[in-house]
Amino acid sequence: MARVSDEELHQLARELGEKLLHRGWMLATAESCTGGWAGQLLTSLPGSSQWYERGFITYANAAKVEMLGVPEATLATHGAVSEETAGAMASGALAHSHTQAALAISGIAGPGGGTPQKPVGLVCYGWALADGTVMSSTCRLSGDREEIRSRAVAAALRGLIDLLG
Repeated sequence: MARVSDEELHQLARELGEKLLHRGWMLATAESCTGGWAGQLLTSLPGSSQWYERGFITYANAAKVEMLGVPEATLATHGAVSEETAGAMASGALAHSHTQAALAISGIAGPGGGTPQKPVGLVCYGWALADGTVMSSTCRLSGDREEIRSRAVAAALRGLIDLLG
């Protein structure tokens, strides 16, 4: 299985940008396992400054706490790769920016680091909107590190596109 094509990723980014622009909204991203890939993709589009404000790369738990305000208790109870943490990351990105929408990605891209409870390819997403909506989901992605990361970015963008309607 190959990673998501650049063409497909750019199409998703364009679609999300159009939805945000139509609403007059700005977006913030909070990324862990994707290391800023979503932010890089979004800012590769001309005119993205009209709808993309900032990105947080919070790879370490301490960064999630310090930059996004993720409660230490959430990390201790549920772990970094959990819907609870992803939702808190999205809410934190919204709270620490001047945006109306945020997305978050946290997962285990591999090749190591997985456990029986949280295997390689497990990725959790969070989305938050200024109206108080916070949603999260989890999926299991297959492939190597690059494939998992590209699929995670695509899924996070698709999730926000769907949420915005």
